[in-house]
Amino acid sequence: MKIVSGDLLDLANRGCFDVIVHGCNCHCEMGAGIALAIARTYPEALAADRATAPADRSKLGQLSVARITTGAAGPFSIVNGYTQYDWAGAGVLVDYDAVRGVFRRVRQRFVGLRIGYPKLGAGLAGGDWTVISGIIDQELDGEDHTLVTFSSS
Repeated sequence: MKIVSGDLLDLANRGCFDVIVHGCNCHCEMGAGIALAIARTYPEALAADRATAPADRSKLGQLSVARITTGAAGPFSIVNGYTQYDWAGAGVLVDYDAVRGVFRRVRQRFVGLRIGYPKLGAGLAGGDWTVISGIIDQELDGEDHTLVTFSSS
């Protein structure tokens, strides 16, 4: 896992990634965190999320994908990875098995491409980044993948 500091969406828009992955809940709500920024900047990603069945637990570990063609450096894909069932409540909301499923599917679908992601599941979802990063490293072993820690400068 490579680690860079910056703005994931800006980096994707500038052509640094072919694919960006973020964690979503299963209720078709992208109302906080990086999901909100994605929904506002790239409504195609919100539309892909809303094209799935709301409140469907079977989405855990699955993906919806939006192809973004407005990037300054060419098209890229946004993966809505269903890593948690709900967005509200106390405690750990991220489902570690779902994280594994999401990144297994990302590898299958986007092998050989440059993949970027935030600390998904470790912020608002309350997960342990050490566990999550270990899962990502296992599932994307041998792939070009980068954690982007947010920095506005």
